[in-house]
Amino acid sequence: MKTEVVPVLHPIKPPSPLVSKWMRFLRKLRKDAFCYLFLAPFLICFLIFIVIPVVMAATLSFTSYDGFGSLNFIGFDNFIALFTQDIIFLTKALPNTFLFALIVGPGGYILSFFFAWLIHQLPLRVRDYYTLVFYAPSMAGGVALSVVWIAAFSGDRVGYLNNFLLQMGWIDSQITWLQDPKYLLPIMIMVSLWMSFSVGFLAMLAGLQTVNRELYEAGRIDGLSNRLQEVFYITIPSMKPQMLFSAVMTIVSTLKAGSISTQLTGMAVTPQYAGHLIINHVDDYAFIRFELGYASAVSVMLLLFSYFVMRFAYRLFNSKEEL
Repeated sequence: MKTEVVPVLHPIKPPSPLVSKWMRFLRKLRKDAFCYLFLAPFLICFLIFIVIPVVMAATLSFTSYDGFGSLNFIGFDNFIALFTQDIIFLTKALPNTFLFALIVGPGGYILSFFFAWLIHQLPLRVRDYYTLVFYAPSMAGGVALSVVWIAAFSGDRVGYLNNFLLQMGWIDSQITWLQDPKYLLPIMIMVSLWMSFSVGFLAMLAGLQTVNRELYEAGRIDGLSNRLQEVFYITIPSMKPQMLFSAVMTIVSTLKAGSISTQLTGMAVTPQYAGHLIINHVDDYAFIRFELGYASAVSVMLLLFSYFVMRFAYRLFNSKEEL
């Protein structure tokens, strides 16, 4: 009797979650291809000017390169030297950056929100004038540094601050404010706070105008008794996107503010490294010593620090559903 051979059907193994995710992405990309066509100019610029330079910096951080010879791969030697041998980075650049960022970052952020809230309370017909007054320093920051602040803190007797203090009899001789390591970093912090009312300030002011006024009436019915409670329980939760944007812009502007020291002192390296920030350390090794590999390693550490600070800002201002 002839027996019939029945083929054994093996169950089809489902694709892995990663493959399924990529397949869904490709289907969505094919479906929205026309939309991505309009996004292409931005995506191309983002790739050329952001992604590729970051990848190149990360690659150079593992090499010894002076910009002229060939690349010499040295592994993690740059990072090891950064935290074990670079005395200037450990004792000057890193502490100065943390102090500068700790005061200018939260300080400028709080001041921006405070003055934006005050301006929002003004009548609409004068609100724009006050906004322009506070926003103008961020637009004219470079000119103000070279014309106003350098003249104010000039080390001779005709400097505005020295002249005032001498006339009042509070000092006997002029003080070299911008060359004295004791005063340089506080002056940098003060000037940075003065210039901190930038795009984040405008975002907060715009966010205040989007808050539903009915929420304040509901809050007063529920027992809110003063304006401070309204700010904490209604205003800030209602404008979290603007608060997040302002926080990101504040972090970026604070960590890249190393040019203030060079503009104030006129020197690439400040006296006794008193105003030396991490971004100045990058400029020192990249454009003065031409140690591009080591400068890239410092840039990567600054990028990682910026990333973790921004993640903290996202955790603080994003809702739980968006995390």
